[in-house]
Amino acid sequence: MDVKGKVVTVFDLSWSRTPDIRPPVSVEALGAMLMEVRDRFIKEEGKAPKGWLGPFISQSPNTPELLLEAGYTYMMDWYFDEQPQWFRTDRGPILAVPYPSMELNDIPAIVARKENAADFADMIVDQFDEMLAQSRDQSLVLGIALHPYIVGQPFRLRQLRRAFEFQFLRRFVHLGREALADSAALS
Repeated sequence: MDVKGKVVTVFDLSWSRTPDIRPPVSVEALGAMLMEVRDRFIKEEGKAPKGWLGPFISQSPNTPELLLEAGYTYMMDWYFDEQPQWFRTDRGPILAVPYPSMELNDIPAIVARKENAADFADMIVDQFDEMLAQSRDQSLVLGIALHPYIVGQPFRLRQLRRAFEFQFLRRFVHLGREALADSAALS
């Protein structure tokens, strides 16, 4: 895994076993899986991951505290508006970074609603423009959920590149990565 210069959010070690860890799962099994993923990441990358996105975007009531115990500083399993929120736990705060809405997620947009690639790219740019205007008064996260088997198709990829080549979007994404990493480090 080459992740230099990127913020990587850990998901799981293998899709083949995710049915076994979907909540409800024992606290012990979940804690062991979080530690196993963290340890594998350290082995491969030389440092622990900071963020977590649970399999199937799901959590148990114990997940936030177990994440803190394993050294994670933010999680991305919650659907809510574009503002990050600090969750309180018995172990201290953990940052909840909003998971992308169903609008800027290629599965519901392209697969379910049959949006074409150009419309999806326009949605990304328009979302960015509006959120940039709103962010003058509050911190916002522009989340975009992408799956290579959908947007990675050559006939869709060109439009996705167009959206990401939007000058301010590239700068915003970069600044957001730094801000997220810095915010999580302060927790």
